Amino acid sequence: MKTTTPGLTEKPALQRTLSNRHIQLMAMGGAIGTGLFMGSGKIIALSGTSIILIYMIIGLFVYFVMRAMGELLLSNLNFKSFADFAGAYLGPRAAFFLGWSYWLSWSVAVVGDAVVVGGFFQYWFPDVPAWMPAVGMLLTLFALNVLTVRLFGEVEFWFAIIKIIAVVTLISVSLVLIASSFVSPTGVTASLTHLLDKQAAFPNGVFGFFAGFQMAIFSFAGTELIGTAAAETRAPEKTLPKAINSIPLRIILFYVLALACIIAVTSWQQVSPSKSPFVELFLVAGFPAAAGIVNFVVLTSAASSANSGVFSASRMLFGLADLGDAPGIFRRLSNSSVPFISLAFTTLLMVLGLVLLFVVPQVMTAFTLVSTVSAILVIFTWSTILASYIAYRKKRPDLHAQSRYKMPGGVPMAWFSLAFLAFVLCLLALRPDTRLALCVMPIWFIWLGVAYPLSHVRKRFTAQVTEGRAL
Repeated sequence: MKTTTPGLTEKPALQRTLSNRHIQLMAMGGAIGTGLFMGSGKIIALSGTSIILIYMIIGLFVYFVMRAMGELLLSNLNFKSFADFAGAYLGPRAAFFLGWSYWLSWSVAVVGDAVVVGGFFQYWFPDVPAWMPAVGMLLTLFALNVLTVRLFGEVEFWFAIIKIIAVVTLISVSLVLIASSFVSPTGVTASLTHLLDKQAAFPNGVFGFFAGFQMAIFSFAGTELIGTAAAETRAPEKTLPKAINSIPLRIILFYVLALACIIAVTSWQQVSPSKSPFVELFLVAGFPAAAGIVNFVVLTSAASSANSGVFSASRMLFGLADLGDAPGIFRRLSNSSVPFISLAFTTLLMVLGLVLLFVVPQVMTAFTLVSTVSAILVIFTWSTILASYIAYRKKRPDLHAQSRYKMPGGVPMAWFSLAFLAFVLCLLALRPDTRLALCVMPIWFIWLGVAYPLSHVRKRFTAQVTEGRAL
């Protein structure tokens, strides 16, 4: 007689309870992450006004990666995650590497978000240790995610609205300041001429420009969340194309226009590399009360990004267990169809990851280290999506011919995008704060290479035990 944990069911089946408005706002929210609100200050300090070009270049290639992902997911609605189509077209080893790497990328990114929340909280309470609000946020998000999938969608929906309103408000206020030639207490006049300053384009030379790609890549992490949520989305054949097709507009509005406004109002020299430029804009403009409000909005943005990460990481761990690449206990769902054990285990590791704040007490230093690790894993995830697309085009030309959502540029653009991602990976070796993470990350992939055959041994053993029980 089988026993089950109270409140849990052994029949894993994620429910499609996320609606179109959830997916559209999640897609927008994914485009406005902690990297934009917190990390863009460091990029401006490194790259000056060329930050706008950096975001446009990366945004272009991210769009093609998402189009490849969209065609793959819609070619077979049984695909529930990236690991599914990677396994189908690149083999089980690729699915294993991708699934675990994507799980780690979100787990690490959430630690980064929690670190940032601690830093933003110190804006009001400088004597409070950063780890306390960080842990409090993670436990709150766990409680929200453990209830229902739809509640996650609702929370992310409203988080995304707050972020969108914040960016639109910043742009609107900036335009008013520029139109009125506002002079800040530091003597800087708000003007579009700051964008045209030749010295501001590459203040640290071409290497400063290239170094800006690391944090910018992290800013786009989360764009692929709509693919992770596909298994719990109603009518994915309609909602996914809408969400993906709006990526170029979101990049122009939330990245290019917002950052252009910040530079025009404050000039790039006034932007602090260790603080949020969104908050600093209002401080430089002489509006400390508004800066406090924006600090709250940026804090909720980090919480939103962490909320997406908790969701994605727990679902990926569930998917790995469903494929037999993780212990079967992670396949268990609660009565509300939430992968409770996957969620609890992932959240626990995220909380343990906050030990980093004791080792590296400077918030921006810790954030840079964590974001670089996450960026490397995101590059690996996007590269595997593109490799899966190339294999799909070779193995299933019939599905491509039937597709109503073909990737623009096809296979040549997939190869070009792969080359670009490899180039960005090499750029991480330029600076010591990103080089450290680049040198450490091979250990993770070596471990996966060792763990993969061990997982197959466990699969065979489990299959033999199950067969023995059946007999």
